[in-house]
Amino acid sequence: MEIALRPEIHSYSGGLGILAGDTARSCADLELPVVFVSLASRAGYLRQEIAPDGSQVGYDDPWEPSEWATPLDAMIAVSVEGRSVWIRPWLYVVACPLGHLVPVLLLDTDLDQNAPEDRSITDHLYGGDDVYRLKQEVVLGVGGVRTLQALGFSIRTYHLNEGHAALLTLELLRRRRRSGPNGLEHEVDHVRDVCVFTTHTPVEAGHDRFSYEHVRRVLGDDFIAPDEIRPLAGEDRLNMTRLALNLSGYVNGVARRHAETTQRMFPGYRIAAITNGVHAPTWTHAGFAELYQGILPNWGHEPELLVRADQLPDEEVWAAHQAAKHELLDEVRRRTGISMDQNAPLIGFARRMTGYKRPDLLFSDMQRLRSLAAKFPFQVVVAGKAHPRDTQGQQIIRDVHARMRQLSPEIRMAFLPNYDMALARTLVAGTDVWLNTPLPPLEASGTSGMKAALNGVLNLSVLDGWWIEACVEGVTGWSIGRDGPEGAEQHGRDLYDKLEGEVLPLYYHDRAGWIRMMKQGISKIASYFNSQRMMRRYTTEAYVRP
Repeated sequence: MEIALRPEIHSYSGGLGILAGDTARSCADLELPVVFVSLASRAGYLRQEIAPDGSQVGYDDPWEPSEWATPLDAMIAVSVEGRSVWIRPWLYVVACPLGHLVPVLLLDTDLDQNAPEDRSITDHLYGGDDVYRLKQEVVLGVGGVRTLQALGFSIRTYHLNEGHAALLTLELLRRRRRSGPNGLEHEVDHVRDVCVFTTHTPVEAGHDRFSYEHVRRVLGDDFIAPDEIRPLAGEDRLNMTRLALNLSGYVNGVARRHAETTQRMFPGYRIAAITNGVHAPTWTHAGFAELYQGILPNWGHEPELLVRADQLPDEEVWAAHQAAKHELLDEVRRRTGISMDQNAPLIGFARRMTGYKRPDLLFSDMQRLRSLAAKFPFQVVVAGKAHPRDTQGQQIIRDVHARMRQLSPEIRMAFLPNYDMALARTLVAGTDVWLNTPLPPLEASGTSGMKAALNGVLNLSVLDGWWIEACVEGVTGWSIGRDGPEGAEQHGRDLYDKLEGEVLPLYYHDRAGWIRMMKQGISKIASYFNSQRMMRRYTTEAYVRP
């Protein structure tokens, strides 16, 4: 549904879109024969401003496709509520520095040929009600298959990135049934043979479900009758995740723990695990990129070479980090007017603002926080958006601002509005400690900490998602709490204990030890948790199957 191609193209909301963009960039690097399909999302997701009382104020975040993409001379139609809805693709090309190109198709219904209510289907990313979302997923899934055919692509494997595209499986099934009476079981087997499904969320609300009344109204019985869909997608409601699970021959979660959690949520399916990664050249600060280039000339194309980062000179690593931190502090001052101390440790938290990510965990004991800051002065920078319908997430933003005001001026804190791809690059490079506090087992993977590690930033995180695989205590970073959900009520206390007993003393009293951990984080995390490794695994395990 979303893909982050560049900051100016607002066709993404957060981690899922960032991962899709990194996937495209690594496909170009590895010269994989891949084409990406997403929505144009002309009105974007959300432009965030913060009101004086700390409330999120959201606006449309429009962009103009003609400024960044090329309209293709092809249109296809899908049926929505009995009307023909025409779709035109825009072409954006992802280019590898070595020359290989990967096409990205952004589907757009804002055409003169469409009725006024249909022109806006591809406007708002994750906007509108269930019917609006279902129409978008018809455009993405059904329209995506038809667009690829119209443009002459020969597709061997369809990779569904989350359940939003699951209707493409029904389009493939419908085509097989029209080609001849081979029997439903044979037709389903063929669709499974060409479909791969990656699920990204262990949160129930993240799995789209639509009433069959809406399905009949939007798709019509001429597509595939709801009674025929029910055995594949659920008896009561069309569950897009269930549909994708039943019609994909390969299914995976995005971290080992996430695959285990998904297996418990959907017993009876075989769930593999391919842990996410990030595109190293995109997220590495220029200072660190120059350092890496000096001893590892091909590091951007082969990030596994970063395993040798422990050979980097300490003083050069620290100088690169200080330059990145200086840029972040300049950005903080520009956006908020708050001046921070270059020499005091800076804790960063930047995630989607929603309940299970617990952005407010750091503020759970205000007196303990004050005592800690008196002993070891530190600073905090926070960023993140709440979905317009996530009232809990919006309340968390207000609460965080209220607590920041209560702690001022004892602790320097700043909330940076309108968190996006450009700000993320500055944040993951410029903080000293990257904080992540999800409620287990609800973190599918997470990738922001991987980006931080590329820049020598140390992770302090709850053991969930990718961090279970990456955390070597006191070597690559630090854990919060024990492995498993049973210790969640102790996470706040353990967070303060780690800061007071290990993290902040190391920063203040053992600079050589801190830099040693920075280099260990780079060598052990960045060399593995990258999208080159991820895409090599998808290619050999998911795309090329017996």
